Amino acid sequence: MTSFQSTIGEESGIAEELAESQRAISIAEFFEKNKQMLGFDSEARALVTAVKEAVDNALDATEEARIRPNISIDITESGDYYRLAVEDNGPGITREQIPKIFGKLLYGSRFHAREQSRGQQGIGISAAVLYSQLTSGKPAKITSRTQGSSTAMEFELVIDTDENEPEIRSERELSPGESPLGDTHGTRIELEMAANMRARQQLEDYVKHTAVVNPHATISYSEPNDEFVATADYEADLPAETEEIRPHPHGVELGNVLKMLKASDSHSMSGFLQSEFTRVGKKTAKSIVDAFRDRHYGREMTWSLPDDDDLRSAVVESVNNKPSDAKTAFADRVVDELNAVATDGRVAHHQVSGAVSGAADGADSDTSFGSTVRENVVDGVWREVTGYGVADGAERLLDDVRAHADAATSVQKDDAVVVGFADRLAAKFVPDESEDEVDLRNRLDRSALRDYVDRAADMTEDRAEVSFGDTARENVVEQVWSTMVTVPDDPPKVRTLASDRQAVGDLVSAMRTTDIIAPPTSCLSPISAELVEAGLRKEFDAEFYAAATRDAEVHAGDPFVVEAGIAYGGDIEADGQADVLRYANRVPLVYKRGGCAITQVIQDIGWRNYNLDQPGGRGVPNGPAVIMVHVASTNVPFTSESKDAVASVPEIEDEIELAVREAARELKSYLKKQRSMRKRQQKQNVLADILPRMAEKVAEVTGQDVPNYDDALARIMNNVLVERTTEENGNEQTVKVVVENHGSTIETPSVTDIVSAEPTVGSDDVSVVEMDGEWFCKWNPKVEGGDEATLEYTVPADATFDLSVSDVQEAKLTVNQ
Repeated sequence: MTSFQSTIGEESGIAEELAESQRAISIAEFFEKNKQMLGFDSEARALVTAVKEAVDNALDATEEARIRPNISIDITESGDYYRLAVEDNGPGITREQIPKIFGKLLYGSRFHAREQSRGQQGIGISAAVLYSQLTSGKPAKITSRTQGSSTAMEFELVIDTDENEPEIRSERELSPGESPLGDTHGTRIELEMAANMRARQQLEDYVKHTAVVNPHATISYSEPNDEFVATADYEADLPAETEEIRPHPHGVELGNVLKMLKASDSHSMSGFLQSEFTRVGKKTAKSIVDAFRDRHYGREMTWSLPDDDDLRSAVVESVNNKPSDAKTAFADRVVDELNAVATDGRVAHHQVSGAVSGAADGADSDTSFGSTVRENVVDGVWREVTGYGVADGAERLLDDVRAHADAATSVQKDDAVVVGFADRLAAKFVPDESEDEVDLRNRLDRSALRDYVDRAADMTEDRAEVSFGDTARENVVEQVWSTMVTVPDDPPKVRTLASDRQAVGDLVSAMRTTDIIAPPTSCLSPISAELVEAGLRKEFDAEFYAAATRDAEVHAGDPFVVEAGIAYGGDIEADGQADVLRYANRVPLVYKRGGCAITQVIQDIGWRNYNLDQPGGRGVPNGPAVIMVHVASTNVPFTSESKDAVASVPEIEDEIELAVREAARELKSYLKKQRSMRKRQQKQNVLADILPRMAEKVAEVTGQDVPNYDDALARIMNNVLVERTTEENGNEQTVKVVVENHGSTIETPSVTDIVSAEPTVGSDDVSVVEMDGEWFCKWNPKVEGGDEATLEYTVPADATFDLSVSDVQEAKLTVNQ
């Protein structure tokens, strides 16, 4: 114990003294002392983070306004500091909003919206302003002109960290000639900060990788030693507009549901579900409410109905002071109602109650059956059904439970063991007649039913010395549960439910287990597998590309989509580990690679199964490969406020793995085929070396001419043989191009014969195009295994030719011309 702690309680007023020293701190003041949490932990990284936050804002603003982004990034030296200027052609920002957006942390329009955006927290750009003023002491300069305005507004401001409010140093209205924006609408931010260019490669990678997944944007980049422009692909459309959606029931957390219940205007549980959640209509709401009833109230056991005569007797004996004929008619109606509601001849307690009420309501007007009579009849009939207090009645209940046990247990178990287990289980449903108050409804939830089964199984194991494993027990639970029925009790009203945490827990469980359509993807803007592959092709000169986009899934009520792509071979660096590109909502993640769920999932995949080298069986694979993963979500779970890494959320990790494996399977197939082709080529090279020697030897031995062996290689290797022959006829010559398929699968080669003179072709399936004095005869025959196809045309006798064949793997092709 410290000396200070030892004095507590000895002096009066110590608590008051401690209380006086405590005060609230603003979010800006907190991050002023913890700027590393926002990605400003070094001068090199600070510049990358500031660029990233400014560009993210610019892309979001332009896309929301449906404007094709044109963004410039300019980094210049300014004495001991660096000046960063980022300008966009977006819709601009109103005069009232500029100070709040740039000078107040946790201020933004996207935090509560369930739709995909790059910015979410309202921290990023204001954090860059905070870092700038902390390190240089100079205010940020923001210039913005809204669409349709002839003047621009210019602010110089800093953040009052004590209050987390903007402090405006100057404010001016600028004419087009005075404004750096010129005549366009848009926004420009200028920051002067302590920084250096040691992270130049990360800066360039960020800009280039941003351009890869945003092909619709033009991004100009300039710094003291380099400059380049990532020009937009004007055939690439703007990302689809996103729509805000309500949370999805799968994955929503209990605390959020409690909060939603307290704020809801709905009165019923069904109305609450339909109004507050996406993909929940009337039918789905009913399914969720029924699942809630199963958890909150439990289901009721159903038992086989006794004979009709026994039921009639039970009804008659339960009715007093009524005419005999009225009791008999009433009993007939009860039996008819019971048979109508029974499923497979079985009924539950509430069904008996409903049948009795229905029969009583249909009685003659001269005789009424009030609530007391109805209760007595329900009690009497249910005792007859369950055998409670009825001579030999328990046998029917035992028969039901024995049937359940027999249907659910293995045929390997002895009949006597099964019967003993069933009888012990049935005893759990028979109340003790000595108790004053007995609940005959046999109502219980699934966990209570499992307890019943476990107790009966444990007793059976002890007495019969047999094993009753978990699978057998769960099979019995499932068998019995499937014959139990959901009760009709009304669920609590919303106001009552909001104050009952246990009931809300049952509702959340019901939502998670109910089969509900996947969330709509209108709130998301994934890149798409086609554009992922196109982006990789644009950035990397590889020999193979594959991409995959998964269906939407849900985490904590927020939908997300995972996409993956792989580029392999070609000019990609072959030494060392594969390059991993990580994206979240179209934004490259530059730092904290090792702490990101994307990297961790890639490391845990067994890449040897996909024919890539992976020393030690774990880690990023080696070889000439680029592995790209993009997570698109309405709320990406980052590991920190700097948004550099995706958190390890099981649902997201599972989808990352599935997406990467889907692309990797295509790579595996490609590499397997390439390995096969290499072996085939090696064999073909050996044969190409041996065949001429064999032909010469045969000619030497037989004294004949050297035999023609040109076609032999194609036949031996089961290749596709493409052969051209010519036959002169005066001033013309006839050309034949024959495709012979010696393999077993269909081939569709693309055959092009380049001719120096215009050919005369008699076939409609051949296209002839003239370019620069040459004629290109293009032909795409479909040739079955063991079949052949022929192209024939005529040209002048002095014409020359050049035959080209594609769309057949080189190792399977033989060309003679």
